[in-house]
Amino acid sequence: MTFGARMLKTGIAVTLALYISTWLQFSPPVIAAIAAIFAVQPSIYRSWRYFLEQVQTNTLGAVIAMLAGTYFSKEPIAIGVVCILVIMLCIKLKMEETIGLTLVTVVAVMDASGQWGFALNRFLLSMIGIVSAFAINIVFLPPKPKEQFTDQVHTVFGKLSLLLRTAVSDEMKEKVFRSQKQGLADSLNSLSGKYKLIEEEVKKLKRAKYRQTRQLVVYKQMLYTLQKGYEVLEAVEEHFFQADRTDDMNKRYDRHMEKLIKFHEHVLLKFEDKLKPESWKSDSVVEANDLFMKHATDGYAEEREGALRLFIVAAAMYDYGHQTARLDRLVEHVDSEEDE
Repeated sequence: MTFGARMLKTGIAVTLALYISTWLQFSPPVIAAIAAIFAVQPSIYRSWRYFLEQVQTNTLGAVIAMLAGTYFSKEPIAIGVVCILVIMLCIKLKMEETIGLTLVTVVAVMDASGQWGFALNRFLLSMIGIVSAFAINIVFLPPKPKEQFTDQVHTVFGKLSLLLRTAVSDEMKEKVFRSQKQGLADSLNSLSGKYKLIEEEVKKLKRAKYRQTRQLVVYKQMLYTLQKGYEVLEAVEEHFFQADRTDDMNKRYDRHMEKLIKFHEHVLLKFEDKLKPESWKSDSVVEANDLFMKHATDGYAEEREGALRLFIVAAAMYDYGHQTARLDRLVEHVDSEEDE
């Protein structure tokens, strides 16, 4: 487990909520601490959205809980019924993420048994926790999903590169390969989540400039290209070794895989502006990709045993190369716009 900024901010938000509650003499301060734990979010946009939604649902939940506490006291069955009602309202308002903390507020307020002073005190405790978490998330080490995304792209590519380089040659132990492949799948899922954070911030938190929209297209293609590389791994594992192959075919697949991996690495370095202009044209890779597919088609026409399965692998590799070339064009387009 990696120690990250969100862990640190959660601890600071809890500490701040407890201090403020104690200073204002609100009791019990643990309610504010619980609210702070729930309210820490992975991006500025989600922090703002969560803050607004929690204010709405907590206010609504507290009002319902105070009314129910006044007429039904704190009977367990009454608390359960009110919780069900509040859950239904949150879902109706499409604010499902706020359900957990809103229910904490409802239970805390109903426990006051209709005593409005105590109920208001406990509602304010929840608000203190939410505001504390929001403030810490904005001020202290604010989330930077773009930087995190690009860093993670290189990490995922490193894992993908290792597996692709050893997939066709079958050099890696099967147990190690499966473990590494599962780790790559998990990293891709995490990267997809990071992309969604960037997309939300660009499209919803502020008016996106044209350059930001173009960058978003590049980020999306980065993710898609890595996913296509993972599909190559799955195709190799599922079909490659079950087909009848010659040594020359093995070498051809291995060489082309190496070319695609190097080109993918080149494009990522180009995006970070670490390479000389015109250092490697994508045209040569596109031509090599087309030639590779032509050879694969010829091999399929020979009607060798398992030729169709081998053709599936070739198609996955071709698509991976095609998407990498598309990523290269997008990166060049964004770079040319920035130069202008």
